[in-house]
Amino acid sequence: MRTYTHFFGRIDKRFASLSDPRKPQSPDDVEYSVASLVFLCVLMHSSMLGARRQIRLKLFTTFLVQLFKAIFDVNSVPHGDTMNYVLIGLQFDEVQEVLCGMTETLINKRVLETQRLFDRYYVIAIDGTQLRSYRERHCAHCLTKTKNGITRYYHYVLEAKLVTPSGFAFSILTEFVENTDVIDPAASEEKRKQDCELKAFYRLVDRLHARFPRLPLLLSMDGLFAVGPVFERCERYKWKYMISLSDDQVASINEEFEALATVTPENRRLWHTGPNREIKQRFRWVNDIIYIDSKRSKHQVNVVECLDTRPDTNNEPKTTKFKWVTNVVVTADKVIPLANNGGRIRWKIENEGFNAQKKGGYNLEHAYSNDYNGMKIYYLILQIAHLIMQLLEKGNLLRRNFPNGFGSLRDLAYRLLEALRNVALSIQEYDALCTEAIQIRFNSS
Repeated sequence: MRTYTHFFGRIDKRFASLSDPRKPQSPDDVEYSVASLVFLCVLMHSSMLGARRQIRLKLFTTFLVQLFKAIFDVNSVPHGDTMNYVLIGLQFDEVQEVLCGMTETLINKRVLETQRLFDRYYVIAIDGTQLRSYRERHCAHCLTKTKNGITRYYHYVLEAKLVTPSGFAFSILTEFVENTDVIDPAASEEKRKQDCELKAFYRLVDRLHARFPRLPLLLSMDGLFAVGPVFERCERYKWKYMISLSDDQVASINEEFEALATVTPENRRLWHTGPNREIKQRFRWVNDIIYIDSKRSKHQVNVVECLDTRPDTNNEPKTTKFKWVTNVVVTADKVIPLANNGGRIRWKIENEGFNAQKKGGYNLEHAYSNDYNGMKIYYLILQIAHLIMQLLEKGNLLRRNFPNGFGSLRDLAYRLLEALRNVALSIQEYDALCTEAIQIRFNSS
């Protein structure tokens, strides 16, 4: 609670901007505010309960009642069904703005300033993941995939996360890949229009620029986005980018890189890193490669290659090649941070982001609601909970109380659950948390 109030203020105020789908004439017409129901969902995700029914089974205690009394001035804890009834009616854009605003608050408070690339650019990793899969069509927005004559229906999301070398992965904007322009619901699957990750990317970055028009960004992406229109979009918005490039992608860029790299031996650097300098990285780069895309548009790009050699599980050296196309002018001074904290850092959206939420206890793929809009709202609130838990995990308040550590993130969630079940927080104590001036420092290793 101290971590939350330090960064974001009073809980009831942060979520108070959300419109109530119940359309009450006055606040007295409803027992539980929207803010209290969203907060209950945040607790569900933070405690890794994994399902709505666990709220009744594990959270209904007199101590949690006192917490809701202190924050929302109610004398009981909402039921999970009450929470679901309201959440499925919330406006996606409003909940998105709450989440986006929390990440913006961390930026404005300069919490992440030391984590910027070249002391300037916030690195935004963009990637997608599948949320649900069905044997039968769930709704008109489902995407479809047919293999061996069997059609599967699924929901997919494209996510933009602000990632840092210290391991933070904060959601900043979300775009669902969804079919919104179905020709005819009765049409065969082959005749349905299909949304895709690239189309969703253009929608996402247009929203990102509209929301943060002056924020210096570097987009870190996989090879799917190594196409002319993506280069053009980034140049238009004055963003930098690092996009993975395999040897069999964009043949003209790869051929030009190999040809020019042989005649520019000065564009080399060897770097040893790791606790015992056991990791060796060999870099090559070429600037000012001209690429002409399928629409005959011309782009000037640069290419960086890194051969990373490190001991494997058998202590034998293993070399992995990484390559990126970028619009950052590469120099010997820039190549190491650019590759490691601009290119390879993209994996944090997978590890600290999607994998943590799918396999780390947050149960991202669970169907918290069968309602399509409800599914999206639960996804966004899970991102809010994950953001708060990252701040808690890496903050010095937790390290001060657990100097020897606390185990895994699941252990942290278990301890949080037990605290909610067994520790009271009075109105006076909560008010003190909201007004007391403290400092929270993060592990930046």
